[in-house]
Amino acid sequence: MKRTTGQDRTQTRNWRPATRAIRGGTWRSEMGETSEALFLTSGYAYDDAATVAARFMGEEEGMTYSRLQNPTVAMLEERIALLEGAEACRTQATGMAAMTAALLCQLSAGDHMVTARAAFGSCRWLGDHLLPRFGVEVTVIDAGDLTAWEAAIRPNTKVFFFETPANPTMDVADLAGIAAIAKAHGITTVVDNAFCSPALQRPMEFGIDVVAYSATKLMDGQGRVLAGAVCGSEEFINDKLLPFQRNTGPNLSPFNAWVVLKGLETLDLRAKKQSENALALGKFVEARVPKILHPWLDSHPQQALAMKQMDACGPIFSFVLDGGREQAWGLLDGLKLIDISNNIGDSRSLMCHPASTTHHNMGAEGREAMGIGEGMLRINVGLEDIDDLIEDFDQALTKVGL
Repeated sequence: MKRTTGQDRTQTRNWRPATRAIRGGTWRSEMGETSEALFLTSGYAYDDAATVAARFMGEEEGMTYSRLQNPTVAMLEERIALLEGAEACRTQATGMAAMTAALLCQLSAGDHMVTARAAFGSCRWLGDHLLPRFGVEVTVIDAGDLTAWEAAIRPNTKVFFFETPANPTMDVADLAGIAAIAKAHGITTVVDNAFCSPALQRPMEFGIDVVAYSATKLMDGQGRVLAGAVCGSEEFINDKLLPFQRNTGPNLSPFNAWVVLKGLETLDLRAKKQSENALALGKFVEARVPKILHPWLDSHPQQALAMKQMDACGPIFSFVLDGGREQAWGLLDGLKLIDISNNIGDSRSLMCHPASTTHHNMGAEGREAMGIGEGMLRINVGLEDIDDLIEDFDQALTKVGL
């Protein structure tokens, strides 16, 4: 295989984002296919013994085993790196495989990590339960407080880990401010950017070192496959992440990689249209509920920061009802168009009750510390007609007395 005629790294990095999303990282076989080829193979054959030896020693480029590399997967990795503005990318089987690999590849017993209080339940589980089992100390702070990051640093602090906007509280963290503190102390920053994707936010532009994704979300964006990705410098990806991934095996399947490649072709269009819908729906919902958590509305305390870091508001926001779980479940049960589902980034509108789904394993005390109450609901706004979404919300809100 070879890259598309005339395509080299210098050329692709000069392309604008929409072009990168369609053509970046495209390789073609001797068949000259226009759409990326799907290589369903676990291994590769070689012309002679010297060739395979040279590849295993790193003296010659080429495939050796699909746990290390696969042509379809490699195309996706190159394309995501281009969209992110990163030197390199490695994909993983799921978003949580990406988060886990991004941390475990660089942390050892005796190290210390600082992480944000507001985060996806499984990301918090890594810091609350998994890493301490292997001798890694973890401090949990309010990500919006820059002084808290500085105060939490110890001589053995190696990583800052957070997401912005946070799931599901929609807290916005100052990417540039946190990155500056970390760099001053030789600390690596790792950001979960799944709520935005590189179509809406590129943390590396603000000094972040490593960006991790659930590519299941906006990158695929159509509820089809699980996928994850980690972006960073060539040194980080090749010297830290790759040895961990090669020997532990959280690899993405070629078929799932191919599906995500197709998703990236429409990512920019979907992300911006879903953001437009989410802003319109948010304005409608705000007038009917006691509290809304939407980074693009005037009521959000970090609206200015969100608008500085993000190109659009994204498809997700949360809101809080005074009637607790009973009223929240009543609203969910009253929906006719919007599905009850815990996924996000999908082209369909989906809504869930975080306290009983995505964050139930944190317990009542843990959820309270994060600001996740029984009346909170989180919605992913899709590509449906906005008037249909508003009508569905209107009738469901009316059913619960709002």
